[in-house]
Amino acid sequence: MVREVLTLSVGQAGIQLGQAVWEQYCAEHRIAENGRKIENDTADTTFTCFFQETNAGQYVPRNLMVDLEPNVIDDVRNSQFCKIFHPEFLLNGKEDAANNFARGHYTVGRDMMDKIRDRLRKLADNCENLQGFLMNHSVGGGTGSGLGALMLERIAMDYRKKSKIGFEIYPSPTMSTCVVEPYNALLATHWLTDHTEVSLVLDNEAIYEICQKWLDIKHPSYDNLNRLICKTISSMTASLRFGGELNVDLCEFQTNLVPFPRLHFMITAMAPILTPKKIDVAATTVQALTDSCFAPSNFFTKIADFDAQEDKYMAISVSYRGSVNAKEASSTINWLKEKKKICFVDWVPTGFKVGLNQQPPAVLANDDVAPCKKNVVMIGNNTAIARVFSERIVKKYDVMYSQRAFVHWYVGEGMEEGELTEAREDLESLEKDYLDVLSEDASDRDDGNQDEEEEDDDF
Repeated sequence: MVREVLTLSVGQAGIQLGQAVWEQYCAEHRIAENGRKIENDTADTTFTCFFQETNAGQYVPRNLMVDLEPNVIDDVRNSQFCKIFHPEFLLNGKEDAANNFARGHYTVGRDMMDKIRDRLRKLADNCENLQGFLMNHSVGGGTGSGLGALMLERIAMDYRKKSKIGFEIYPSPTMSTCVVEPYNALLATHWLTDHTEVSLVLDNEAIYEICQKWLDIKHPSYDNLNRLICKTISSMTASLRFGGELNVDLCEFQTNLVPFPRLHFMITAMAPILTPKKIDVAATTVQALTDSCFAPSNFFTKIADFDAQEDKYMAISVSYRGSVNAKEASSTINWLKEKKKICFVDWVPTGFKVGLNQQPPAVLANDDVAPCKKNVVMIGNNTAIARVFSERIVKKYDVMYSQRAFVHWYVGEGMEEGELTEAREDLESLEKDYLDVLSEDASDRDDGNQDEEEEDDDF
């Protein structure tokens, strides 16, 4: 039985990323621009968890794209792959969220919510056994953060037990496209802690540097970035779309990667990311590729002063694609542990989840990455991610909020000022949760001390 996955793309960043992902899927499953199979191979139907076959023999993505203004959706309607998308599931409003979380969440976004729920119900009704949702969005703008958080909240109410995995583009450390990013990101993260099961934290600056360093692109565009991210998403979902030696489904990701419900923000990396010239002379053994995935400079999230000994992992998922066998994978993981390339928290004895899939990622005509027979994608739950929240969001938020700058725009859209304070406290407790993880059984010891103190009081 096929277990379907629905993809939701919200806001400009989410929709542009979603478009790149669907182009990647079409190339891997040999589906043409008109939605028909290039080769009539009826034996393999596992990919129908992402595509729905119509009576006319066309494959339509199980996909919903939502934006509060029409421009980006119009680009999708006029794009090269416009014929594969069902027009009913490309939703746009008439006015923008204007980089304001409150507009996307409380006023403009809320007005669209009935329409969105109706389309989601239609997509879910077309599924035999819905497995979960993937959401692409950014948290720095208005639509991706505000409407994205609202959609996740409603999905949590309507489809309670279904997995929700988010691909979130977070504000970069030094590059910014919007002044009120810290407010939007703070509020969105507050909702994400409760309403997604796994969140992959991505940032444009880290991926810009990867493009400049490994692909020799001096001025990368958003297209270049999206094509890199979509390879990671494709590898994450490959085991759902292809039969493989060691398959991983959405529930397995969350079971293996999330030790505590709130600590579900992941770092990701991919290898090889090389130009056709460089790949001829580079080492492409499984060990070399896996090692480069754990180099901090190759993370898709920029983390300042990453220290392999101090910044510990709680869990890691490594997905191998192409000509990699189980023996190579396990010996590489043993090598990583022996050489202390990575450090786990004291209470995790094994820490690795491995996926193997025979199908290497497809290379599109306009791709910057050279084709390779092997591919590795690492998704890690590392305590260092707390610094993304503290240094990029909380620090900048505190500076702005101390003067109550820009707050009137949020309050004017029906949001209470207390929500910002509540979100700030929630993020502070999230940082504390990550720090507690580092000190073994920290919370247990505290409980023990409290019990002893209470006994002393009794005497």
